[in-house]
Amino acid sequence: MAETPKDPRDLPRTKPRFSATYTPDVMSEIRRAAATGIYDIRGAGAKRPLPHFDDLLFLGASISRYPLEGYRERCGTEVVLGNRFASKPITLKTPVTIAGMSFGSLSGQAKEALGRGATLAGTSTTTGDGGMTQEERGHSQTLVYQYLPSRYGMNPDDLRRADAIEVVIGQGAKPGGGGMLLGQKITERVAGMRCLPPGIDQRSACRHPDWTGPDDLEIKIEELREITDGEKPIYVKVGASRPYYDTALAAKSGADVVVLDGMQGGTAATQDVFIEHVGIPTLAAIRPAVQALRDLGLHRKVQLVVSGGIRSGADVAKVLALGADAVAIGTAALIALGDNDPRWEAEYQALGTTAGAYDDWHEGNDPAGITTQRPELASRLDPVLAGRRLANYLAVMTLEAQTIARACGKSHLHNLEPEDLVALTIEAAAMAGVPLAGTEWVPGKTGF
Repeated sequence: MAETPKDPRDLPRTKPRFSATYTPDVMSEIRRAAATGIYDIRGAGAKRPLPHFDDLLFLGASISRYPLEGYRERCGTEVVLGNRFASKPITLKTPVTIAGMSFGSLSGQAKEALGRGATLAGTSTTTGDGGMTQEERGHSQTLVYQYLPSRYGMNPDDLRRADAIEVVIGQGAKPGGGGMLLGQKITERVAGMRCLPPGIDQRSACRHPDWTGPDDLEIKIEELREITDGEKPIYVKVGASRPYYDTALAAKSGADVVVLDGMQGGTAATQDVFIEHVGIPTLAAIRPAVQALRDLGLHRKVQLVVSGGIRSGADVAKVLALGADAVAIGTAALIALGDNDPRWEAEYQALGTTAGAYDDWHEGNDPAGITTQRPELASRLDPVLAGRRLANYLAVMTLEAQTIARACGKSHLHNLEPEDLVALTIEAAAMAGVPLAGTEWVPGKTGF
């Protein structure tokens, strides 16, 4: 029998274990909050694991379904947005659009690159808070003008110069919250466009100042139609939280298009606690929104554009199969331009981060020249080359979606349907309303 050591330090010990509740990331944030006394602010979208489109799979055709042959049989990708009331709806070659991102949050070079890339791909881009820049209008064949609670940079002349108007009620990263643009990015030009003092933090309102509900929204939409002679499609953008009711009210208020932004959608800057704990995942938001339009008899008459974490042609195809008409990308478009590129790793390291994790967009020190107003950094981004990169990425996404649609026997992306999908997890099956793979079980619909 072995003798028990007399010194307790010599006793065998269990391996150290981290708490599942107090992870290293959680403890790091507690220490940061304790040291600073202020909540953490960052850009980008939710970083926690969430149910997403990877939890869905397509059922390709075999004997029971007839596939289309390669690239020899046509599979349409075009989409018309805004043909409910507008006399000049917009037609896009691809259902992948560029989401609203402001000049101020992004450099002028980045806004120009987004316009160039979208135009080469035959799709639209969107202004964001703070108004319309000549770089973006001059290089965007189709430009959507955002009408936000802040009214920064808003004027009727630019409304008329746009091809569509998007009334922004909320973002997926912060539904119920306003925007932020901190003073270090409020340059003379940005301040002039927004009628603000240079160098002072800008915090946008969380709601529109001149209306409080759907009845007032209907009046506002009619006012915008009058300003634009009824030509421009009117979008209404909501952050995903109560998608059924918000979509229904937007449609009943007269929207031509509803834009639904899930919590994986990015933002220029807001509280980290907001990004990670408010809203619902994009996957969970689509089915209720589509159901709202169907219940009103407006599905495909009021177009639904979905954004928030769209990364590939597979994601595009899955969103369309669930009933949307188009998607919008923001973070993915910035990555295509060069955001978080490893070529700047040494400079990311100097900022205390690494390529792929950099999200301090509000500080204006982006080595890639995208989320900055510093001229020496912004000049690093070549808008012509970056625009081509974005156009290439959009082309690949479109081709990938076509490939999947053909494999499912569809001659147009909009012919994809929930019947073409199965889910890998119970959560995804319940959210998307499609069967769990290998079964006929749709949680909440078909029993146990």
